[in-house]
Amino acid sequence: MEAEEEVEKINIVAENLRESEVGDQGEGPLGSEKSPPGTWKHKCASYVLALRPWSFSASLTPVALGSALAYRSQGTLDPRLLVGSAVTVLAVHGAGNLVNTYYDFSKGIDHKKSDDRTLVDRILEPQDVVRFGVFLYTLGCISAACLYCLSTLKLEHLALIYFGGLSSSFLYTGGIGFKYVALGDVVILITFGPLAVMFAYAVQVGYLSALPFLYAVPLALSTEAILHSNNTRDMESDRQAGIVTLAILIGPTLSYVLYNTLLFLPYLIFCVLATRYTISMALPLLTIPMAFSLERQFRSQSFVKIPQRTAKLNLLLGLFYVFAILLAPPGSLPKL
Repeated sequence: MEAEEEVEKINIVAENLRESEVGDQGEGPLGSEKSPPGTWKHKCASYVLALRPWSFSASLTPVALGSALAYRSQGTLDPRLLVGSAVTVLAVHGAGNLVNTYYDFSKGIDHKKSDDRTLVDRILEPQDVVRFGVFLYTLGCISAACLYCLSTLKLEHLALIYFGGLSSSFLYTGGIGFKYVALGDVVILITFGPLAVMFAYAVQVGYLSALPFLYAVPLALSTEAILHSNNTRDMESDRQAGIVTLAILIGPTLSYVLYNTLLFLPYLIFCVLATRYTISMALPLLTIPMAFSLERQFRSQSFVKIPQRTAKLNLLLGLFYVFAILLAPPGSLPKL
C-alpha cells in the first residue's frame, strides 16, 4: 500500500514538472509572457531591432536642418517634400545598417559580446537581413522617384545626391568595405553631414547650393562622434578580426582627443555664430552638460552604451540647432 502511494506521489511530481516546462516555453526569464519565436509580433520586433533605430538621429537631424535652411532662404516649406526626404534618407540609412550587419557577421567580426547580435543570436537569418535590405533600398528608390515628381529639382541633380548616398551606405561595409580600411569615418562624415543636408535642402528649393555644406559642419562633427565612439569601444575585437579603423590607427589616447574634438568643436562654432550674428544660435549650448558627461565616460573607458548616448546628444543638438535657425531674425545669418 505504501509502495503504491509512493509511486502515485512520483507520478504527480513528474506531471507537475512537465507542466512547468510547458509553461516556461511561453514565458520570459522573469515569468512575463512573450511572443513565441514564430509569431508576427516577434518577427516585426526582430526587424526593428536589426535596423538599430537609436542611430536614426544621424539621418533625421540633417533632413530637418536642410529643410529649415530651405525655409529660411525661400520663406516656404512643402511638408510633402519634408516627409518624402525623411522617408528616403531613413530607408537608405536602415538598409545601410543591415548591410553592415550582414558583412560584419559574414567576416566573423560580430560575436556574442558585440553591440549588434542580430545574426549572432539568430534573431534573424542572413537571408532575412538581405531581403529586408533590398526592400528598404527599393523603398528609398520609390520615395526618391516621388520626390522628383513633387520637386522642381533636376533629375540629374537628384540622382547624383541620392545615389551618392545610397552607394556610400552600401560600400561602407559591402563591396570595397570602406569601414575595414580606415575610411569609414570619411564616408560617414560626408554622407550624414553635407550630403544629407544638401539632399533635403535641394529638394525643397529646386537647385544645388554651397550653403548647406557650410551649415552642416557642426552636425557632421557630432554625427561622426557616434561612429568614433563605437569604433573606439570595438577597437580590440576589430583588431582581432583583422580590420583597420581610424581608432585602431591612432590608438586610445588620440582617440580620446579626437572624440573630444568632435564633441566640443560644434559648441565653439555655435558660440561664434551666437556672438557675431544672433543669440538664437546659443540654443544648442543647452546640451553641453550631456557632452561633459560623455567626455567623463569616455575618459574612464566605460564604453557601455556610449554610442547610443552620443546619438541622443546628436539628436538634441540637431533639434536645438534647427530651432535656432528658425528663430533667427531674417537676414541675421550669413546667406539666409
